[in-house]
Amino acid sequence: MVYRSRPTSDSWRAALMGAAFLSTVSVVSAASAQTGPDVARAYREAHEPAIVRDFAELLSYPNRASDTEDIETVASYIAAKLESVGVSSDLLRVNDAPPIVYGRLDVPGATRTLGIYVHYDGQPVDPTRWTHPPFEPTLYTRAMEHAGQPIPFPSEGDPVDPEWRLYARSAGDDKAPIAAIVPVLRSFLDEGVRTTSNLVFFFDGEEEAGSPHLREYLETYRDRLDDIDVWLFFDGPAHQTGRPQLTFGVRGTMGMEVTVYGATRNLHSGHYGNWAPDTPLVLADLLRSMKDPVSGDVLIDGWYDTVDPLGEEERAALAALPPVDERLKRELGLRWSEGAPETLPERLLVPALTIRGLSAGNTGSLARNVIPNEATAALGIRLVKGNQPVHMRALVVEHIRKQGFHVVSDTPDMETRLANERIARVTGGGGYPAARASMADPYVREIITAAGEAADRAFGAGSLVLTPGLGGSLPLYLFTEVLGQPFVNVPVANHDNNQHAPDENLRIANLWYAIDLYAALLTMPANVVP
Repeated sequence: MVYRSRPTSDSWRAALMGAAFLSTVSVVSAASAQTGPDVARAYREAHEPAIVRDFAELLSYPNRASDTEDIETVASYIAAKLESVGVSSDLLRVNDAPPIVYGRLDVPGATRTLGIYVHYDGQPVDPTRWTHPPFEPTLYTRAMEHAGQPIPFPSEGDPVDPEWRLYARSAGDDKAPIAAIVPVLRSFLDEGVRTTSNLVFFFDGEEEAGSPHLREYLETYRDRLDDIDVWLFFDGPAHQTGRPQLTFGVRGTMGMEVTVYGATRNLHSGHYGNWAPDTPLVLADLLRSMKDPVSGDVLIDGWYDTVDPLGEEERAALAALPPVDERLKRELGLRWSEGAPETLPERLLVPALTIRGLSAGNTGSLARNVIPNEATAALGIRLVKGNQPVHMRALVVEHIRKQGFHVVSDTPDMETRLANERIARVTGGGGYPAARASMADPYVREIITAAGEAADRAFGAGSLVLTPGLGGSLPLYLFTEVLGQPFVNVPVANHDNNQHAPDENLRIANLWYAIDLYAALLTMPANVVP
């Protein structure tokens, strides 16, 4: 059948089909009077079906960091793509780690160097929970939950509806920036447009695994990174209102598991119920002691003591954020939220503790009449600026001890079991701390100005949202700790992209916005004197 695109919303029609996106002065060839954003938009409008198909091809490459063959294949593919648009590319290596896709584009006379970070690996997948295989990209007329229907990929000359959704693992996190960068640079190359900054590309292949080798990479290849003036981290979703945003901090992350023990084997609940310790209940009681179920406040002593205060610019940005809580509650079917009346942005600026998973016996058709001999909880901990993972882990362990548990790190032996009423095995930790950039940094101000002008022209005056901290985590602290360089997080994915979950997706309109925005950032004037 022939698919006819439905009309876009008024806001996105204005954003995507309006006049020139940005009036930033670009360094262009004498033959062209257009700005960089003009050139990128014109290229995109002339090649929309091909850009969508190229994005799908990129998404078809499996990218689990633990699969060496797959990750090498996708890294080589991306490096070749950068080479094809004029970027000198290489695969950087350290022992036993996925490669960093590195690229450099130097511009004669440029006084500023931008570092561009993207990660090309993705979260693990359980294909049984996906509507389509996660590495077989599938195009939909709109979001599945809004009655979207699968359609064929467009051919040359076909219209492309910005409301289409492309479903695949890493569609929103984090291959979309790569799919947007390449056509921007292709359009510049074709039309003789020069970027106004030197560009350094640094694409991580194990971010979803916690980037365990990132410090080693930064230290080993520091000579290739030392001249960067400011980093652009292309990751994360747009604001929940659908408006574009910049963020200036990310939370750190840490995971722990707590296992409590009962008998040495599962026991028949009829024979031993009301006598043997009910391990799931013991675990539930321990978890209940960690967090107030109404306020959401963590009850572990010292939990909030090391939080760094916000600066003046960050406080002002927080106060200016558009309200989103009530809208999100309706969207997500929530009658209440933790911490009310504090808002979501405010709650993202304090350390969080959540229960990522529980394991004890079985449910449904697999439920049995037994008392499980152990029960385990996986704790997810998000850290803010000032928190250190080792310290926060110690607070959790001390809290467990205060609840009357003997804490061990290995499975308890019989002697330990008989000597202690309550035993908890605590494993995990590690992780990394949060990072937050100063919004007063002059290079950061350049990014804010360029992105703000771009957003004004696309969405209307004052549309750019400045968010002091993003809820998700990235290992940005290493860039400030090892290299001492500022950063800005530049997210573009739709906020409902099912990040890390089954049926992850990207709204095509967000890919178009990424192309416009990146073109503006790569051709913004240099105002800071080195």
